[in-house]
Amino acid sequence: MNPALTSVDTYATDDARWQAVQTRDHNADTHFVYAVRTTGVYCRPSSSARLPKRENVEFFSSAEAAEKAGYRANRRIKGDQTRVSAARSKMVEQACRLIQTSETPPSLAQLAAKAGLSPFHFHRLFKAETGLTPKAYISADRASRLRQELNASGASVTKAIYQAGFNSSSRFYETSDQLLGMPARDYRAGGAGAAIRFAVGQCSLGAILVAQSQRGICAILLGDDPDALVRDLQDQFPKAQLLGGDAHFEQLIAQVVGFIETPALGLNLPLDVRGTAFQQRVWQALQEIPPGDTVSYSELAERIGKPNAVRAVGTACGANCIAVAIPCHRVLRRDGEISGYRWGAERKRELLKRESKN
Repeated sequence: MNPALTSVDTYATDDARWQAVQTRDHNADTHFVYAVRTTGVYCRPSSSARLPKRENVEFFSSAEAAEKAGYRANRRIKGDQTRVSAARSKMVEQACRLIQTSETPPSLAQLAAKAGLSPFHFHRLFKAETGLTPKAYISADRASRLRQELNASGASVTKAIYQAGFNSSSRFYETSDQLLGMPARDYRAGGAGAAIRFAVGQCSLGAILVAQSQRGICAILLGDDPDALVRDLQDQFPKAQLLGGDAHFEQLIAQVVGFIETPALGLNLPLDVRGTAFQQRVWQALQEIPPGDTVSYSELAERIGKPNAVRAVGTACGANCIAVAIPCHRVLRRDGEISGYRWGAERKRELLKRESKN
């Protein structure tokens, strides 16, 4: 049998887990913890603590599960958790690299088998590390590769389809609108044929432009000059059909303005988010920051499992073109000071001030 198609967790049974504890198997640390009934503590399989009697041991899929059952971490667990976190990050990083380098996107079963986990366990760890499900990450990677191919000089749509990892044109056309927000030929033509509705208004922060594609809000831009905002939108899709908003669309922009003025109202809008897999991970993490809270760029990098990618995280924040709905204004420098913001530091300061009052 091809090992790439195996989906059996190496540590699925209690007997296999006990064997891992006896041999202090470091590879098992990302799979489970064991708890000792007589001491009330739980440990990683590779822990150097004295081996308990088998009849006093029970197993849990995670430290959280052990703690819910009333166990506490042993004194070595903190160092173990740091090492396990690094191991998990490395495992997910290898899975991401496999996705990015495979001609055909690997299945969940193949990714899980490569990591030595069950599909369920792998799916849970992958999402915890990246903020995306494996399926969403694969979709974002293919969309990024497809955009690169379509933007390449002289690249035909057919060639771009296969270079992006689609093994048939029919499979691609089933998902092209979802990946690109428009047909591939329209994207390659700079958005020709795509209909994007937009409206420009005023709020207490200055001019605001809201644009919507068929999939959802694709831009919320802030600035001083309304004409400059329209030119910014035109630069993103130079050949798209830009349509002025009707009365229904005016209600949408009023909803966005209302949220800017009173953040407590909340903002729940469908978004057309377009970016690389890494950017989407950053933007997803941004949306998980509650109003009134802030994080540093380094903390945000840690949240997506990339503690050394602080500069790349800052670049992803700067590339965000959906203000307030993707709240990059909630990210500060390590010392808590206001740093760069695509729409101006003063607007960032004012947004944070309003959110802190709610």
